[in-house]
Amino acid sequence: MEKRLHFARREFPPREVSSLSLALLLAAVLLLNAILYLYLNEFYTSSGHAETDPGLCPFGYFRLGVVKNCSPWLSCEAINREVRKLKCVGEGAVKKVFLSEWKENKVVLSQLTNSELKEDFLHGLKMLKALQSKHVVRLLGYCEQQFTILTEYHPLGSLRGLNETLHIPKYKGMNTWHRRLMLAMDYVSVIRYLHSSPLGTLVMCDSNDLDKVLSQYLLTSDFHVLVNDLDALPLVNRSAGRLVKCGHRELRGEFVAPEQRWPYGEEMPFEDDLMPPYDEKTDIWKIPDVSNFFLGHVEGSDIVRLHLFDIHAACKRKDPAERPSAQEVLDTYRKVLTLLIREAAMPGAREML
Repeated sequence: MEKRLHFARREFPPREVSSLSLALLLAAVLLLNAILYLYLNEFYTSSGHAETDPGLCPFGYFRLGVVKNCSPWLSCEAINREVRKLKCVGEGAVKKVFLSEWKENKVVLSQLTNSELKEDFLHGLKMLKALQSKHVVRLLGYCEQQFTILTEYHPLGSLRGLNETLHIPKYKGMNTWHRRLMLAMDYVSVIRYLHSSPLGTLVMCDSNDLDKVLSQYLLTSDFHVLVNDLDALPLVNRSAGRLVKCGHRELRGEFVAPEQRWPYGEEMPFEDDLMPPYDEKTDIWKIPDVSNFFLGHVEGSDIVRLHLFDIHAACKRKDPAERPSAQEVLDTYRKVLTLLIREAAMPGAREML
């Protein structure tokens, strides 16, 4: 009898500890969910409508660096007087780009190089002014007469250098599936913003191959994505029956959407007048390829790809009408990020519960 009582006393404490562990686990799960909600809500608004950065100034003004006050966009006179070119850092078909200095701040000065493309340059300026938001590079000033645009400088440059940046010792801690997926979400957020912009549904036409797409976007120092080049951004207006064509030349390759390719076979030479127009779903077709670049080959990236398989397969449907919207893609990315963060934080929670 004494032995049985002694045995019972030894059995009871572990049961008590087990109940305590379960209670702590449940509390941890609830706390984790709360942290996830606050964390994701801070970076990505769930409604899809709050596109304006609270830090942005009123239209026609900008704020740079640690300065609290907003300044008006710099005029031709102010640019000529106050901005000093330092060096040329890039040149494309439309403009030349100079790293410059304004009041001890590094800035970017873009100038037209081909007078035949001045309409493209002015269209890009028009888009830059109208689309100022958390998704678009900050405009600091412009001079239409001299075909000059002044924008904020981002030292990490375009997304083409992402992998090189992530191998710099300072940024190696950012080279995770989690951070890379968030960059992909930033990219899709930009596409979503362009498709529902204040001007209407805009199509990102400078996107005929992966390298070209990456050159259109900047990587900020706090690891977010901004669209930088808006020269080729035509408007879709379904109610008016207006679709778009990205340029007047034949587009080839698997990167561009099927509807962007010449539909009449090799035996019939390409003619721009006979090429059917298309809509913004061409941008959706390209999302899986761009996201694949973002995800890279770090630990966990293949698990992310597996979770995104279905939505990416939907993006690659041949019929544009069957592809999801950018908002639907973004919603799926958010769900996957939430799920994977929860599983990474509590790997044994499901089995224990």
